[in-house]
Amino acid sequence: MNFSALLHLTVILVQLWPCSPSPQNSSAQNTVQSFTAVRRVKRSWLWEPLFVTEEQISLDPVYIGQLRSDLDKQDGNLKYILTGEGAGSIFVINEYNGKIYVTQKLDREKKPFYTLRAQAINRSTQFPVEPESEFIIKVRDVNDNAPQFLDGPYVATVPEMSPEDTSVTQVTATDADDPSYGNSARLLYSLVQGQPYFSVEPKTGVIRMASQMDRETKDQYLVIIQAKDLVGQPGAFSATATVTINLSDVNDNPPKFQQRLYYMSVSEEAPVGTTVGKVFAEDSDIGDNAAMDYFIEGDSSDVFDIITNDETQEGIILLKKRVDYESKRRYSIQAKAVNRYIDKRFLKEGPFEDTTIVKINVEDADEPPVFTSENYVMQTVEGALSGSLVGVVTARDPDYDDSPVRYSIVHSTHLKRLFSINEHNGAIITTEPLDREIASWHNITVTATETRNPEKISEANVYVQVLDVNDNAPEFPKNYETFVCENAVSGQLIQSISAVDRDESAEGHHFNFSLAQEATNSSHFTVKDNQDNTAGVFARKSGFRRQEQFFFYLPILIQDNGTPPLTSTNTLTVTVCDCDTEVNTFYCRYGAFMYSLGLSTEALVAVLACILIFLVFFLAIVSIRQQKKKKPPFSEKMEEFRENIVSYDDEGGGEEDTEAFDISALRTRTVMRTHKPRRKVASEIQSLYRQSLHVGPDSAIFRQFISEKLEEANTDPRVPPYDSLQTYAFEGTGSLAGSLSSLGSNTSDMDQSYDYLADWGPHFKQLAGMYTSHRSVGD
Repeated sequence: MNFSALLHLTVILVQLWPCSPSPQNSSAQNTVQSFTAVRRVKRSWLWEPLFVTEEQISLDPVYIGQLRSDLDKQDGNLKYILTGEGAGSIFVINEYNGKIYVTQKLDREKKPFYTLRAQAINRSTQFPVEPESEFIIKVRDVNDNAPQFLDGPYVATVPEMSPEDTSVTQVTATDADDPSYGNSARLLYSLVQGQPYFSVEPKTGVIRMASQMDRETKDQYLVIIQAKDLVGQPGAFSATATVTINLSDVNDNPPKFQQRLYYMSVSEEAPVGTTVGKVFAEDSDIGDNAAMDYFIEGDSSDVFDIITNDETQEGIILLKKRVDYESKRRYSIQAKAVNRYIDKRFLKEGPFEDTTIVKINVEDADEPPVFTSENYVMQTVEGALSGSLVGVVTARDPDYDDSPVRYSIVHSTHLKRLFSINEHNGAIITTEPLDREIASWHNITVTATETRNPEKISEANVYVQVLDVNDNAPEFPKNYETFVCENAVSGQLIQSISAVDRDESAEGHHFNFSLAQEATNSSHFTVKDNQDNTAGVFARKSGFRRQEQFFFYLPILIQDNGTPPLTSTNTLTVTVCDCDTEVNTFYCRYGAFMYSLGLSTEALVAVLACILIFLVFFLAIVSIRQQKKKKPPFSEKMEEFRENIVSYDDEGGGEEDTEAFDISALRTRTVMRTHKPRRKVASEIQSLYRQSLHVGPDSAIFRQFISEKLEEANTDPRVPPYDSLQTYAFEGTGSLAGSLSSLGSNTSDMDQSYDYLADWGPHFKQLAGMYTSHRSVGD
């Protein structure tokens, strides 16, 4: 084996040497073991395992070990050199003998070992006699760190009444010392404060219950745990932690009433729902464990009720039914409080409920009168005389003093007073006869007032039914319009009739129809009763003549089945019509109307024609006067005086709007279509104009004239505006002026002469002057 291999093996053995020899093999922590790792014949390094104890320091460097080559003759010819971590500062070597010293205080918790390299050289040649070798100096641990509770302070919660050995929480301490060397980091837990309620496991730090505890006695505990290193041996370091342990509530307490007897009172005037009083059962638990429900036991549960106030846990007693001092003055009820949520683990402790007695006194009050009934139903016959008795209402004072009562009726100001009441005995009578057909029911409000205390008033409703008597005769349900044709035949049905009766009938109405006695023999008609409350009116003869008689008045007798039966006579008017097979009611009504006026058809047409002619003449005069006021005469061309009377439904600004309207815009040649040549109708118009003086409105010539003028208006695009109302009327004969029509206005002055206007009299003087001037201008 060469020198290099031997040196390498030596280094390996040094590195594998135990870093922490057992305490039995070490005489002291600052003593270095002397041991020759390898002894070879060949050249090699010779050294001992190197350890340094932390925290070891003195004024002089501390020897920790020696490096030596087997070639060292101890003649000082070899020089030892140390390099690596801390060489020259923390660690120094004697270059003549290879001894290594530590010069500073070391901390294993900061750096547990150092790696260095050693070299031996010949001082003469400066060549290494040994190859450079690496070795490790380990820092040996000492107990210089105390335990620490890094997660404190601790807070834990455990249910009250938990059994012994129940785990509460765990605390853990840490120690920075080396856990693999000695007992410096081996901890032991103990309880400093908390006995006898809690215990702690020495090795794990788990805190457990040592006994059952009641939250209602004490709900919070402060426990102090100590941790010691060196397994608690003398000289060990220690630390403490505080653990706050809270006991959570469980439902282990029943409710308890603080009073075994409650006294309350309620007025007999108190309405339903009034709070009578409160009871309270105390529960030492909290939250839902203290929630409870209240109940009422016994027969009084129908008069009183109890509810729970969830915020205050009080039981509120309410009035469930009105009480009466005169009937019962005192009640005794039993109230019970029961836990809402029961923990079955504690059922063996007893029932989680409690009861108490509540005595309630009813207080007397001055009550208003009480009617024997809230609503009265009475009947009276219609038509009964004033002062007839309808019924009696009764009220009394429920109090012991039994105050007299005075009755009255509440009358509405807008209703007629039909009833009155005796203020002493409550008898209701009528003030006038009642009519069932006007109102079959009457609603009355009656009040009863104590005479000794007028503020005490009560009311009752009285419903009066008016019984029917047969006091209304039957009648037609409507006014019949009956017509008969002149060519009607005997036995022909001309009208079906029925009847109505305002009275009631328990068996149903039944009516009998017949002709009145005075019309039985002379009537031209007959009545047939259908026995189903209807009847038919038939013609008794064939053929009727309007010229002889226009109307027939047929008296019909109708009788009801009342007791006693009533009869009425109803007149049916029959109008004779000029018809073939079917009645035309419009013409019949028209003819009847004319007959009632005493006028014939021809006379009526003549009257209407006169009215129409007068209106046309009046409108023409008004139109001419308005045109004269608006603009000078003959300011337009003669062709603008047309045979039109044009009306515009313009509701604008009157004269101002008319003057603002520019009619020239409608007459511009860009708007007008190409003028269609008109027929030469001037001579025809002149002829028609002259002939119209001798014809009537039904003349064929007049109708032809109107048709031609309408055709011209429809085809002439120059007429402004294009939609216009054109009215033509025939004045008739006999007028001094003849006709005012402007049918000839479309002709020129050469075709038409206006000299005859001067012969019309003073009323047409201005018109004659206008046309004479126009003629002069035209000339």
